Amino acid sequence: MRPFSLQFLVDVFPILLPFLSATLAVVVGTIFFGSIAGGLLAWAKEGSYQLFQRLAQAYTYIIRCTPPIVLLFIVFYGLPKFCLEVLDTNINDYDKLFFVIISFTLLFAAPVSEVMRSAYEAIDHGQYEAAVSIGLSPWQAFFHIVLPQATVVALPNFGNSVISLMKDGSLAYTIGFIDLIGKGQLIVSMNYGAYAMETYLALALIYLMLTIGMEKLFLWIEQRFSRHKQAA
Repeated sequence: MRPFSLQFLVDVFPILLPFLSATLAVVVGTIFFGSIAGGLLAWAKEGSYQLFQRLAQAYTYIIRCTPPIVLLFIVFYGLPKFCLEVLDTNINDYDKLFFVIISFTLLFAAPVSEVMRSAYEAIDHGQYEAAVSIGLSPWQAFFHIVLPQATVVALPNFGNSVISLMKDGSLAYTIGFIDLIGKGQLIVSMNYGAYAMETYLALALIYLMLTIGMEKLFLWIEQRFSRHKQAA
């Protein structure tokens, strides 16, 4: 049995790190579009239209019951076929990043909608009514009174959802997307399975650093919002 190579573990980091940008592109793109979709779902759940409420709740339930890799395959293999047969549009040549972001946006929107909904419900709505009663428009009352407080409440769970997203995003290599994990798989394959332990350990350390960085970032953002709230 081949002994563990500390030298290969050190040498593989410079090979893997350039592909960190692809991993972060998935995370950032999904956070952006998933937050918009999650906000719309939360609005539907809190709205007065029962049809929208039920559709949003059904969507959240279905997505929670669907393994991320299955959703990724459905989008990657099913969306091009749907677009070709229904919309007469060929998207087979689109960059794999496109399909990855769509897949994880659909996945991310479900838990984020619950985070947003619970944060909104945690705010005393008497504040909103008081703001409207002194002359603020409903939108002004929401953005200036409700939203800042709801953001502070939502941030810890939102941060946890982002960390889960980052780890789920490692499945993108299964459709040929070359990110950190995809490059790691290529390295293992090119070495015929040799240095697999070193490569995967390097990947684990990179993801550990990413997770710690994400936790620190969201803690800093939460503290900033809390200070602004106290100052107000």
